[in-house]
Amino acid sequence: MAEDGTYPPLDVPKPLAEGAWVVDGGPQRVLGLALPTRMTVLRLADGGLWLHSPTRHTPALEAALAPLGPVRHFVAPNTAHWVHASPWQKAFPDAKLWAAPGVADRARGQGVHLRDAGTLGDAAPPDWDGQIEQAVFSGPGFVEVAFHHRASRTLVLTDTVQAMRSGDLPLATRLFSRVVGSAAPEGATPAHARLVLNRRRSANRAAAERLLALAPERVVFAHGDFYTYDGAARLRRALEWLLKD
Repeated sequence: MAEDGTYPPLDVPKPLAEGAWVVDGGPQRVLGLALPTRMTVLRLADGGLWLHSPTRHTPALEAALAPLGPVRHFVAPNTAHWVHASPWQKAFPDAKLWAAPGVADRARGQGVHLRDAGTLGDAAPPDWDGQIEQAVFSGPGFVEVAFHHRASRTLVLTDTVQAMRSGDLPLATRLFSRVVGSAAPEGATPAHARLVLNRRRSANRAAAERLLALAPERVVFAHGDFYTYDGAARLRRALEWLLKD
């Protein structure tokens, strides 16, 4: 991990499992905080690539993805993880963008037009039905679509759980992560996310249980470390606050 909180090498696909890679990017500034970011790349049965939470586009990264398969899908899983989607759409105009509820409207409000193929929910679109399962976490002003890639037993989350190493973060981000709990070594739900997810606790608990029942071996987060083994058990501990009665 670098002194700026990122996970070099940056902007290159790093193997995670058969048909699965992560691309670390950032740091990305949000409300004055510098956050490490991560894209997850999955290969579907037709050989096409599925890019979750796209990080910054670079020609070198585009070239590095080419041998892995053609880019066919971009996924904006929540209202915060869409800012790099437009450059990727320009680079791959035939690829489809799938967005969580509210993403297209939020982008439009910031002067960015995203050509979305559809709004994501609990049911997978036909493009990856049977290969990737989905579940929605939501609360007032918050929505995140989680995905489980059956072939690699990889669960992909965004902000619902974070595991940033606070000692390696810039000062402001370090302090913030400690206050909200996103610096938990084994991963935790930040306090502000807990607050809104608790407003729809029953539905969110059901979503968590459905994902855990899929027994993921790996669980990838957009910010910080992630689980490369024993994913279901470790995620259950991180989400104990939501799962308990």
